[in-house]
Amino acid sequence: MEVRHAAAPEDVKRYDTKELRDRFFVGDLFRPDEIKLVYSQYDRIIAGSAVPVKETLKLTAGDELRAEYFLERRELGIINIGGAGKVTVDGKVYEVGAREGMYIGRGSKDITFASVSASEPAEFYLNSTPAHTTYPTVLIKREGTPSEGVVIIKDENKVELGSLESSNHRTINKFILPGQVQSCQLEMGMTHLEPGSVWNSMPCHTHDRRMEVYMYFELPEDAYVMHLMGQPQETRHIVMHNKQAVISPSWSIHAGCGTQNYTFIWGMAGENQDFDDMDDVANKDLL
Repeated sequence: MEVRHAAAPEDVKRYDTKELRDRFFVGDLFRPDEIKLVYSQYDRIIAGSAVPVKETLKLTAGDELRAEYFLERRELGIINIGGAGKVTVDGKVYEVGAREGMYIGRGSKDITFASVSASEPAEFYLNSTPAHTTYPTVLIKREGTPSEGVVIIKDENKVELGSLESSNHRTINKFILPGQVQSCQLEMGMTHLEPGSVWNSMPCHTHDRRMEVYMYFELPEDAYVMHLMGQPQETRHIVMHNKQAVISPSWSIHAGCGTQNYTFIWGMAGENQDFDDMDDVANKDLL
């Protein structure tokens, strides 16, 4: 597990491209038959991936957590961006299809990842945050009929925003948030931009009560997203390619513009779970 220390906004003003990427950029995700984890000291979120191809992968705490098992004091959110997969939690198997997710509560000890087919492996994207209590483990689907242990994303949590004229026609699917899937602090979802739209989170905002991690995907090899970060009057950029993530501090804007449309997963951690708690920044005020 790689550990990233937090940085003050006054320091970030002086970073060159390499140092900016060393602090906030998370690459080399989705490696076959490996679990990759990055521990950020911004709200102590862990972001990473698990790609079981020929092997079944087991999630372990490692030395960094000083815990008996990974979720001893944590909760976990998962979204699968690959082929059909299976997540086993303390002996119970959950079949997690493409663009489906899971919430796994604190105290779950034995967690493994597997693919249904090695020729089309699952690609599990992971976000984990500290947890003070235990909430039920559930499978999260975008469509279907709810049942015991299965949550369907509510219509009000499938939000269509923007327009082609403003180049930001997008649909937000909110997977983990209050009123749908209970968690201690983790919120997680997926935003898809329609063809012809390239902007996300514009007009931009900050939310000082929580940080965020973005993971961009569904980008061809020669495409990229210019991720914007930094204080509103001290903006910076990081070039993002397919299946790469970026850590966004609570004091930073987090927006992006791509060379074409794309999809991204967002995960938030902090003391406030109010999705609309944000401090908007007008485009004319950005520098």
